[in-house]
Amino acid sequence: MVADNSISKSKLVAIVDDEDDIAKLFRDALGTINGITIFAFTDPVMALEHFKLNKENYVLVISDLRMPGLTGTELIKKLKNVNPYVRTVLMTAFMINDNLFQEYARKKLINGFLQKPIRLDDLCAEVNYQLHAYELQKQESFIKIS
Repeated sequence: MVADNSISKSKLVAIVDDEDDIAKLFRDALGTINGITIFAFTDPVMALEHFKLNKENYVLVISDLRMPGLTGTELIKKLKNVNPYVRTVLMTAFMINDNLFQEYARKKLINGFLQKPIRLDDLCAEVNYQLHAYELQKQESFIKIS
């Protein structure tokens, strides 16, 4: 996939879930949020490639934990190596160890967690929270540089 200049000025958000129905449902639900362009991926490797092509424009990636090819945590580690400022949210239908989540949060690998099944209102609220947190993070980085 080639980076498209028409999306280069937009804030990009990716949904990565190996279940096509979930990826599309979440993409459509987030389409109501202004100022972002949402991409849905069922293949985490393709999501990573798209991210690399558009790394400066991505503000948030929401990834399922268990997927073939790359797990959600493996994907997020690779994303953070490319752009450490991107916000990341991990989602799963499986029970996750709170200590593991806390460790990932402490290492700044993930910024949020969603337990499936996810209500669409909760998804939108999490995305709005992460977009706001991204803007604050960007302002703090600008202040430190100035």
